[in-house]
Amino acid sequence: MGKIEIPDGALWGAQTQRAVENFPISGIRFGRRFIQALGFVKRVCAQANVELGELDERLGEAIIRACDEVIGGRWEDQFPVDIFQTGSGTSTNMNGNEVIANRAIQLLGGQVGSKEPVHPNDHVNKSQSSNDVIPTTIHVAATLALRDDLIPALKHLHDALSEKARDFDPIVKTGRTHLQDATPIRLGQEFSGYATQAEKSIERARKAVDALQELPLGGTAVGTGINCPVEFPQRAIAHLNRILGTRFVEAQNHFEANAARGGIVETSGQLKTIAVSLTKIANDIRWLGSGPRSGLGELRLPEVQPGSSIMPGKVNPVMAEALIMVAAQVIGHDAAVTLGGLGSYFELNMMMPLMAHNLMSSIETMTNAVRVFTDRCIVGLEADDARCRETVERNLALATGLAPLIGYDRAAELSKEAHRTHRTVREVALEWEVLPPDELDVVLDPSRMTGPDR
Repeated sequence: MGKIEIPDGALWGAQTQRAVENFPISGIRFGRRFIQALGFVKRVCAQANVELGELDERLGEAIIRACDEVIGGRWEDQFPVDIFQTGSGTSTNMNGNEVIANRAIQLLGGQVGSKEPVHPNDHVNKSQSSNDVIPTTIHVAATLALRDDLIPALKHLHDALSEKARDFDPIVKTGRTHLQDATPIRLGQEFSGYATQAEKSIERARKAVDALQELPLGGTAVGTGINCPVEFPQRAIAHLNRILGTRFVEAQNHFEANAARGGIVETSGQLKTIAVSLTKIANDIRWLGSGPRSGLGELRLPEVQPGSSIMPGKVNPVMAEALIMVAAQVIGHDAAVTLGGLGSYFELNMMMPLMAHNLMSSIETMTNAVRVFTDRCIVGLEADDARCRETVERNLALATGLAPLIGYDRAAELSKEAHRTHRTVREVALEWEVLPPDELDVVLDPSRMTGPDR
């Protein structure tokens, strides 16, 4: 392909440079988590190769030191390849191979670019192919991001919502179905539902981790394991689990593991479901805090910033809005990941960089959004007890409590009369003398309607 110029000071080589020139598309590069995961994968591969006698120990030690520097973030600027590149991610795999090889050469006192004594293909990529390294790296990166970032953020949200559920439990308010008044509910009960959604989101994130447990490492080019010792993947994966505290296993079938990206699609689907739950929580809270005078006004949201450039004193539910936008983006990412999953033909998927970028972006943005929503909205939420009492007393659905005693039709007539005359159900029921006043007080007690424990 001829000669190619590489910038002074670059640790990458010709293959990376060709990719930089071939794909000046988005300016988006793989993020910190992905590059770190690639460093981990290359490190354990070097360890396994040394143990199996496939790699000289001196070279292996230099490669491992270079990998540790990549893992530590020292060479972030040496990974310039756009995410829109070859569908297997070969450009990024070779970027890693070249950077690690050249850094190992430096550590051994050699000249960068010489491929002596460390070769990017013969040594750093030994027993590997881009076709098993890149999907393995995606699984590792996403697992660490889910385990160390998203799941703790969701736990933080769950704890905050559970605390509000306890604090708000004595407050009785109007329930709503179809955006219309429904029978009373305690604000704490409503928040217990949100807390359970967060709890189920944690379970779904854990299932996403499980979906990524099998690693394709060892399948090399097409799943046959050509140029790879039989013991290599088990040894490399054992080192990975020891370093990271993970539970990765070798794929049961390397042909499936190389060719299909079902685990990534499943993981993205779990994230989409979590996004839907987060949208429900955030939307309800911003509606319950709407007003302050012309909305529902049952919640008082923390005032975190001015809401308008023209309306003085206006404050908006910006933290809820930010979370909702992130959820929408995650759902969009899932569509791209799903389409990426359709990019599997014969022995290889050809949309792995796209899938990796969208999956990691979903996890990272959702993690950040959940944390700031929890800290800047949920933690500071207050209930307007007086407003809740006001709306529940005027709730026409209180007539539901009368139905077993006076019949559905009679209760419906009473409710309609209350609505027509702008009175409460209690006031009309007293006028119509449907029950003795003391009995009516019991039947129309909103707290009693919120559950048998009341």
